[in-house]
Amino acid sequence: MPLDKEFLNILACPQCKGDLTATDKEDGLVCAQCKIVFPVKEGIPILMIDEADPWTPAPAKE
Repeated sequence: MPLDKEFLNILACPQCKGDLTATDKEDGLVCAQCKIVFPVKEGIPILMIDEADPWTPAPAKE
């Protein structure tokens, strides 16, 4: 189930209060500032810092 753009606009990282962006598969929400990704389970973002995983940006394509 795709995440609604308006819904994404009101969400913030619980750690730094920064913006979150959906992963390509929309199975997680990334905080680029904290370099963590929060899981999305059955369309529900799990915004608990203990549930977040480290995030490494993909290398830029040339």
